[in-house]
Amino acid sequence: MAVDVHTHLVPKGWPDLATACGGTGWPWLRVDSERAAMIMVGETEFRPVGPQAWDTGVRRTDMDADGIDLQVVSPTPVFFGYERPADQAVKLARIFNDRTLETLAGDERFVPFCQVPLQDPDAACAELDRCLDAGHVGVEIGNHVGDRDLDDDGIVAFLTHCAHVGAPVLVHPWDMPGGPRIDRWMARWLTGMPAETHLSVLAMILGGAFDRLPPELRICFAHGGGSFPFWLGRLDNAWHRRGDIVRGASMHAPSHYLDRFFVDTVVFDEAPLRLLVDTLGEDRVMVGSDYPYPLGERPAGEVVRRAGFLSDGQRHKLLTANATRYLGRSG
Repeated sequence: MAVDVHTHLVPKGWPDLATACGGTGWPWLRVDSERAAMIMVGETEFRPVGPQAWDTGVRRTDMDADGIDLQVVSPTPVFFGYERPADQAVKLARIFNDRTLETLAGDERFVPFCQVPLQDPDAACAELDRCLDAGHVGVEIGNHVGDRDLDDDGIVAFLTHCAHVGAPVLVHPWDMPGGPRIDRWMARWLTGMPAETHLSVLAMILGGAFDRLPPELRICFAHGGGSFPFWLGRLDNAWHRRGDIVRGASMHAPSHYLDRFFVDTVVFDEAPLRLLVDTLGEDRVMVGSDYPYPLGERPAGEVVRRAGFLSDGQRHKLLTANATRYLGRSG
């Protein structure tokens, strides 16, 4: 069995968000044909999508081809709506969360993760509870809300609630900063995403979030934890040598917290995969693909299956056992 913990969904249609949620400038879907659509932000083309994003039959065919038995299906971050007033974001989350369950239609090969209005922790907890009752299994969140990172008191309160109700959390980078130097060559995705994820792991450590959160929290950082695993030695060195500035609210050096989170395998090559396993441990790495988007891995899990340094037991952990533990399943 193989489990893919990092995939996305776009429902084929949704109501006019300005009417349903209030406000203006919402993302919308320009449907070009039965097999092609474009996510629009205002009048700007954001991302082309095809039937893989909404057709479970197509997803199943691709899963069979890739040897994936189970997919965790999460929202596409452009729809988070964190920049909106909380009441609008609540309405948005309910629309997309309900459409996700309608799209997946109770198919046991898909594990739905919801979205929440993270800018309002109380509303986020309420929406998570509603979604868990309706059939969602976990929640995907963005790695920041404006200038508030994951060590923010309100976000820590939400993550504490996730731990108490047993909901696994997937942290996905989003809303990367732009500018002339980073708007070329998809550099927001090629450099911004790893940097954003690195910063958020660091915030949870140096901001004292992990020290405040229950150890039962199951949280995964997408895209291999960004650049964090590569620079762990630098972080530890700074914590010990410049503790007057670097330590922040953390009780321990960064390497102390490696057993508090998971990462996925969206790193595409054996050398960075080896770094993940060597740095974070074989119990903290899980297959992820970023399906169905073009910067994702296909076939899903290929880097794990081909990695010559993994033993059979390690490969089983990365393909299956770690994910079932992350999802709170016994097998």
